[in-house]
Amino acid sequence: QVQLVESGGGLVQPGGSLRLSCAASGSIYRIYAMGWYRQAPGNQRELVARITTGGSTNYADSVKGRFTISRDNAKNTVYLQMNSLKPEDTAVYYCNAESPFGTYWGQGTQVTVSS
Repeated sequence: QVQLVESGGGLVQPGGSLRLSCAASGSIYRIYAMGWYRQAPGNQRELVARITTGGSTNYADSVKGRFTISRDNAKNTVYLQMNSLKPEDTAVYYCNAESPFGTYWGQGTQVTVSS
């Protein structure tokens, strides 16, 4: 089992920045990728950004150039730096970890972009 704990959400004005963190614990040695997804009310959960153990990344088109995903392997933590935030970025953000044994999710953290 893998446990994921997110932090860093909150309320920010348009154009502002936030950094989300996701700390992994448990059977982390087989994790081969981690990522961030988001879900706004009435919408399906969508991929925001993903990073593999090798450092390869991919992003949703809507966040390219504004969001950056990174990981600290020593701390078993993945980060999402979000800049130039827009109201349409408002959603619950979920951390995700992929392993041969299954896919794991955090509890989610709310990000609200509003003036």
